[in-house]
Amino acid sequence: MLSLDPLGPEWDCPLSSKDLDQEEEPGRGGSGLPPISCFPGSWRQDVGLDCKGSPEGAEARAWTVYYYSLLQSCLQQAGLPETQDRSQVPHTGCPGAEVTLCILGSPSTFLSVLLEGGVQSPGNMLLCLSPAWLTKVPAPGHLGEAALLVSKAVSFYPGGLTFLDDFVPPRRATYFLPGLGLGPGWGREAAELARNLTCPTGASAELARLLEDRLLMRRLLSQQGRVAVPATLAFTYKPPGLLQGGDASPGLRLVELSGKEGQETLVKEEVGAFLHSEALGDAVQVAVKLSGWRWRGRQALCLHPRVELGAVVDTVLALLEKLEEEESVLVEAMCPPARLPFPGGPSPSPEMAVRICAVVCRTQGDRPLLSKVVCGVGRGDRPLRHQNSLPRTLEVALAQCGLSEAAQVAAVRQRVKEAAEAVLAAVLALEAGLSAEQRGGRRACTDCLGVDFALTVSGRALTPVALELNSSLCLEACGTLEGLWAAPRLGLAAEEAAAAPLVETMLRRSARYLMEGKQLLLVGAGGVSKKFVWEAARDYGLKLHLVESDPNHFASQLVQTFIHFDVTEHRRDEENARLLAELVRARGLQLDGCFSYWDDCLVLTALLCQELGLPCSPPAAMCLAKQKSRTQLHLSRRHGPPWPAPSLHAVACCPLESEADVERAVHQVPLPGVMKLEFGAGAVGVRLVEDASQCHEHFSRIARDLQGEADHPGIGLGWGNAMLLMEFVEGTEHDVDLVVFGGRLLAAFVSDNGPTRLPGFTETAACMPTGLAPEQEAQLVQAAFRCCLGCGLLDGVFNVELKLTGAGPRLIEINPRMGGFYLRDWILELYGVDLLLAAAMVACGLRPALPTHPHARGHLVGIMCLVSQHLQALSSTASRETLQALHDQGLLRLNLLEEALVPGEYEEPYCSVACAGSSPAEARLRLLGLCQGLGIDRPNYPVAHFLSHFK
Repeated sequence: MLSLDPLGPEWDCPLSSKDLDQEEEPGRGGSGLPPISCFPGSWRQDVGLDCKGSPEGAEARAWTVYYYSLLQSCLQQAGLPETQDRSQVPHTGCPGAEVTLCILGSPSTFLSVLLEGGVQSPGNMLLCLSPAWLTKVPAPGHLGEAALLVSKAVSFYPGGLTFLDDFVPPRRATYFLPGLGLGPGWGREAAELARNLTCPTGASAELARLLEDRLLMRRLLSQQGRVAVPATLAFTYKPPGLLQGGDASPGLRLVELSGKEGQETLVKEEVGAFLHSEALGDAVQVAVKLSGWRWRGRQALCLHPRVELGAVVDTVLALLEKLEEEESVLVEAMCPPARLPFPGGPSPSPEMAVRICAVVCRTQGDRPLLSKVVCGVGRGDRPLRHQNSLPRTLEVALAQCGLSEAAQVAAVRQRVKEAAEAVLAAVLALEAGLSAEQRGGRRACTDCLGVDFALTVSGRALTPVALELNSSLCLEACGTLEGLWAAPRLGLAAEEAAAAPLVETMLRRSARYLMEGKQLLLVGAGGVSKKFVWEAARDYGLKLHLVESDPNHFASQLVQTFIHFDVTEHRRDEENARLLAELVRARGLQLDGCFSYWDDCLVLTALLCQELGLPCSPPAAMCLAKQKSRTQLHLSRRHGPPWPAPSLHAVACCPLESEADVERAVHQVPLPGVMKLEFGAGAVGVRLVEDASQCHEHFSRIARDLQGEADHPGIGLGWGNAMLLMEFVEGTEHDVDLVVFGGRLLAAFVSDNGPTRLPGFTETAACMPTGLAPEQEAQLVQAAFRCCLGCGLLDGVFNVELKLTGAGPRLIEINPRMGGFYLRDWILELYGVDLLLAAAMVACGLRPALPTHPHARGHLVGIMCLVSQHLQALSSTASRETLQALHDQGLLRLNLLEEALVPGEYEEPYCSVACAGSSPAEARLRLLGLCQGLGIDRPNYPVAHFLSHFK
């Protein structure tokens, strides 16, 4: 078991005070009561801090009052309004159905996270100021685990608005972040509340003990070889299992002691060898300190010149007497501060040192992401500490020390990024090998990490050297820096908020938690392009039941229940919905939701949901969106208010069911025009027509070639082969993928398409995120949203195709389902948002847990490969095996859309090949070079032309 006692003994080593630099948490009291501090302010004191049913003792009550006053002081300094007390009217809520991000910790430490949470998930970011506001209750079906219930909290909203709320019944936490702070207070209670929860946990005492053990982390990082750490000699007494054995690391010497006494000879030999070793480089001083959980926050640091062997040995021997099991005495090189400006030039006087503080977060796919860097600047002959220097940006800190050349500053930032992300990668790899007990719970892991670096010179290069890891001090420093700019942090861009990736991770993990074990009926399995569904469902813990026409479909073996049912005859959808509902009831399925991502099955799914009483957009809305001419004609009559009305985005069109309709249409719709199938998908049969003869010719060809489902499965021919003629509008083409819940827009993702190969409209190329100006992007998003609302699509994940013309956005068509081809994969990769999971949540009547304004982590540019154009390359230089190997190496992103290399007149793309980059230009150039090398770029398929829109 961990010792959770408040931070160990006082320092009593007989050393001169001038040699001792002791770090202690500011305001730390020794009596168990909060610090006696005066918060200058005029906020109300008569607020309802008591929690019904959980009375607090005098000491606990004092801490609650202290933290409430601290919160008001932090809000006041940030220029934000005082917390409003709403506790007299408890919130009823929907226990267990809503996202609940709960933090138990100091408001000053977590303020940036709380404010960011209020922006990204209004009302769902909760701060508990007392352990009494939380309760653990046994979780049925989870032996040894508990659910965490929130009875009282401060809720955060956009604009920095906060409310003191009671919840009756209590809200169930979907994510818990405990503040395992130093000193007295409720560190023990926080650690116990965090242990063995069913909900995701962003920290635990068990993990904090590992992270803040300097020796363990230096051993881990030095073994990785990608992060520089100070040369260190460690004397350890009965080291923990994680430190035993293993390979020796350069610059790190571990000496295991059999006892704490009688070690004089060994210590003198080891210290002498260390002080004379090349590993210390140019260091002229060494620090001697204690390492271990008891000593965090009360770090006694004694500095000695490197040449004073006797003084170093005496200090080590004195500290050995204080050691307990699994603790160490460290002798480490004091990294000499870099002499800036670098290289060459005079050094400022006195010599300045930079301490770099980096916040790195775990993002989608367990990948580390540096979210912010702040620095402290001080004298080079004194150790720099947290909270004793004002935070500043890396650029300002380096400029203060004489380095302002942009390229060198950028190089330092890149090295810090690589080192910080490597640190978190090493920590995540370590945690992956720990048992649930060692982590403090099955769902406990590190989502955010602070890394402190010293900036020194190694091999004539400015190098960050990792000094220590912490769970919250760096995050607090970043929040302080953000608050320096202007009262509301809320005015800063999302990428400038250190807590933004952390809050996104909180939401992502909450969504997984809410959906685990949900029973979902899926109508239509789809083809090879939807293989990701089954892997994702297993990963999320979804229980899928499948309705599918093909009795031999591979997915039939991957679901809980397989219902073989012909869903291709759509003229009988209403009858089929009733029959399917009877089958579901007969099998006793207890469903949480029902949905489909397959064009062919959307109307049937809506009708089935209606029969079963499950959430879905109305069948009438699905029918309206599914039939393209009805969509345009309906929206053209929607003139508002409110303004702007959906009619602004409609395009002139005319339905075609006979030759006579064609003759009438050419007089109603301006030519050139576009002819397409009313219920088609994948741009099959879509063609540019310039005059009446071409209209008649294309109508006759489609009527002859595409008569029923067997002629081209999966594109909607079960509805018939009726067509429409619509006006051709000039402009760039874009996809907008929307997440809508209860008629409210929760998220939108805009991508750009390259020029098509006229007269056909098969997609050629794409880029994400959009390269449009923010105003144009917003116009597209609002146009797509207005069109969906205009059709009655109030709940779901929708894909809307538009053109941006000189007169604004014009609608091509609405696909009332998740975007196809590569879109789900790209959005997940760039934004960390899974449209599949969002669609499943909506189907269960749950508001998707999404960041309000997700920020892309890069750029993707892709090209489509067609069998008709690339059969030779796809059979040789760009074979499926070759493309998959390049994908596995991270050189490209492959999305396979078809299984077989079968050419045909009415074809869909075979695959999408994309490259990533930090900018669209970088991604585009990589893709162009790749396509030239693989033989995808051909005279009849000029990739450079298709990518020309993305410059």
